[in-house]
Amino acid sequence: MYALNLPTNPVAEAYLTAEREAKSKSELICGTVVAMAGASREHNELTTNLMVSVGSRVRGTTCRAYGSDMRVRTDTDTYCYPDLTLVCGEPRFTDLNGDVLLNPLVIVEVLSPTTEALDRGEKFFAYQRMASVREIVFIAQHRCCVERYERQEGGLWLYEVLESSDASLPLVSCNLSIPLDELYERVL
Repeated sequence: MYALNLPTNPVAEAYLTAEREAKSKSELICGTVVAMAGASREHNELTTNLMVSVGSRVRGTTCRAYGSDMRVRTDTDTYCYPDLTLVCGEPRFTDLNGDVLLNPLVIVEVLSPTTEALDRGEKFFAYQRMASVREIVFIAQHRCCVERYERQEGGLWLYEVLESSDASLPLVSCNLSIPLDELYERVL
């Protein structure tokens, strides 16, 4: 485990101290603490399917899959809990607590009606600014629809949408492919 003792701003430092002791999770988005709501059955099914599918495929590789309890710190001092985070190679953390990841390669968010605007807004822009992030994925929970953004040379992002249950979600940066029928099993 590679840990840095990074300086943080006072708001971020106070958030992190409180968050490590809190009974419920919240995110720090652009200096504002945002409480996280409970998830629907569909959201839970999708995240479970995602963790099982990705976890089984990264076994024996240098990649690691982290679920929604792994906090990610973006380059803008935003702290988020993506639904799935992938790291290939050595993970880097802010400190020896090992609970704030600095170098995600792939970030996946399962969209909920209450969080979609934030996921597609400030969090999405914060993820895009992270030098380590190569792919960002949004998964709809009420219909078969997966949106994938892949960073290209020069910093441009390639957008792809998958809407057929017989399609597969390519995670190019990790050399993985997840069939959508596997992802949406017991959901739709």
